Amino acid sequence: MTQHTVEKTSLSLLGLGAMGSALGRAWLAEGHGLTVWNRTADRARPLVAEGAKQADSAAEAVAANSLVVVCLLDDTSVEEALSGADLEGRDLVNLTTGTPAQARARAEWAHERGARYLDGGIMAVPPMIGVPQTGGYVFYSGSQELFHRHRETLAVPAGTRYVGRDAGFAALHDVALLSAMYGMFAGAAHAFALIRKEDIDPASLAPLLADWLAAMAPAVHGTAGQLRSGDYTRGVVSSLAMQVAGIPTFLSTAEEQGVSQELLSPYFALMRRRLAEGRGEEDLTGVIDLLVR
Repeated sequence: MTQHTVEKTSLSLLGLGAMGSALGRAWLAEGHGLTVWNRTADRARPLVAEGAKQADSAAEAVAANSLVVVCLLDDTSVEEALSGADLEGRDLVNLTTGTPAQARARAEWAHERGARYLDGGIMAVPPMIGVPQTGGYVFYSGSQELFHRHRETLAVPAGTRYVGRDAGFAALHDVALLSAMYGMFAGAAHAFALIRKEDIDPASLAPLLADWLAAMAPAVHGTAGQLRSGDYTRGVVSSLAMQVAGIPTFLSTAEEQGVSQELLSPYFALMRRRLAEGRGEEDLTGVIDLLVR
């Protein structure tokens, strides 16, 4: 190497599904040495053609490099793949989708076997990997030392966001954001259903819907502020009582349009419960307290 050459960290990658393969291609494109393993060996061929080394077993892949990234189907797959591997002294980064409890248990499992552990939650789909302008990123939690040691390498496929030493926090952030996404999709599905039988082009509603959702999104900052302060009446623009009074209009419109109320009814039921507790002057933030058991 010349004095201006930066040596690229070599790593091992276990799991070559759509996401794992995208991660591997990104590291190879940036000149990182890569050893790969997949239960179905044929899936390694495209990456081998691009310069990766193929290991015959997960244990062999783990032995090849100190940095080991795992991106498998589920937590059970991780344990099965690594059961025969020597993890002593390895830096294990687990990008397999799982729950916070699974991440915490896997961190303990890794530590008992002499490995340092970092858990990750990928906020991207495979086409976004290796394409910085798409805005994809990965939540990381667990060993802060491990994160800083490999941050540049981990940032190659997607941006990085470290969210704490608790190994479960990456999965928790991941599921929290995805849960909000599905709530948004549910609202959008109801909106499209309302116009489905009318002479209204869905393509004409789409930009209005996108703009409206974008305009409403900053309200989450107000919710966060109320949760931190404990004062759910602070900065209220439309009170809970006022919004509950409008519920019959939404339900009647759905009935008139021949649309099921099942996506809206659970949330409306929580709003009515909170109002029944005498919290009509609040914002909608109090619904959160009804959800926490």
